[in-house]
Amino acid sequence: MNQEALNNMKARRSCRAFTSQMPPKELVAAVCEAGTYAPTGRGKQSPIILAVTNKEWRDRLSRMNAAIMGTEGDPFYGAPVVLVVLADRTASTAQYDGCSVMCQLVNAAQAVGLASCWIHRAKEEFDSEEGKTLLRELGIKGDYVGVGHCILGYAAKEATPAPPRKADYIRWVE
Repeated sequence: MNQEALNNMKARRSCRAFTSQMPPKELVAAVCEAGTYAPTGRGKQSPIILAVTNKEWRDRLSRMNAAIMGTEGDPFYGAPVVLVVLADRTASTAQYDGCSVMCQLVNAAQAVGLASCWIHRAKEEFDSEEGKTLLRELGIKGDYVGVGHCILGYAAKEATPAPPRKADYIRWVE
């Protein structure tokens, strides 16, 4: 049993305050690569990951996401990196596949010493005309549904430990 891997999963917390320090590209690439090994329906690998480290593009996504919430704040909590997970809408398991990638990304971030958080509203972003235009500008062809944003960076403050798990979380059928 790989106790270190299990401990990383248990220690992972969602970060909602980041420093502006950009993580090394090697760490971001390692997290992305781990995401590509997430299980997907029939092994079809329907998702793609947009690794956004460009501040202008990051800020553009932030504005789009904030507008969906009806706010002007930064829904990415100052994180300098945004990994957008999209999945091929024609795959019957698209949403599940994308969620699998998202889980892999946040766990990989923890393993390499980066803070992360899963941010929603990617579906609304990329179903919009602006989102579709953004994908065209990036040369991405196909019919993709937005699944989520995995924001990455360094935590501005130490994470609080996980609360105890509820007593009936696991129900054994023996």
